[in-house]
Amino acid sequence: MMFIGAVLVNNVILAQFLGVCPFMGVSGKMSTAIGMSAAILFVMTLSTIATSLFQNYLLIPFGLEYLQTILFILIIAALVQIVEIILKKVSPSLYQALGIFLPLLTTNCAILGVAIMVTLKDFGLIDATLFTIFTATGFGVAIIIFAGIREQLELVDIPKGMKGMPIALITVGILAMAFMGFANLV
Repeated sequence: MMFIGAVLVNNVILAQFLGVCPFMGVSGKMSTAIGMSAAILFVMTLSTIATSLFQNYLLIPFGLEYLQTILFILIIAALVQIVEIILKKVSPSLYQALGIFLPLLTTNCAILGVAIMVTLKDFGLIDATLFTIFTATGFGVAIIIFAGIREQLELVDIPKGMKGMPIALITVGILAMAFMGFANLV
């Protein structure tokens, strides 16, 4: 139920509107959408594990919960730097394709939002990790579907005033409504 809820019903992009900047910016090509999905999965999972551990073993025991947001952002920023270094060495073409959106993962509200959601829902480490993996999978599903649609839209004759961002926003709205159809599954 957690999988269906995180991927389809409460999709982090289409239902909660978190992470829309990379969603709109990187979804022009299927290859960059897949790369961003992998980066989001990696960073979101590691950051949630790290933030959960810091929350439970540092912030709560010492009464430092008020530092949660700043500490979470620092952890996410460090992990994004690691991903950037790895991508630069392993896949320079993907690193170039992601461009400015890779450093923007540092302030991606989806990553920070999931880390905070996990602490608010008081998940244990295993449940938090599973929830995060499922949520990142939902992000990936949405961005990959949208990238496929955008690639197809490039091949169709669209009125001049609707090309680019207008048709993309309309498409996202229709895609969000389609995902709302899964609401009765959970």
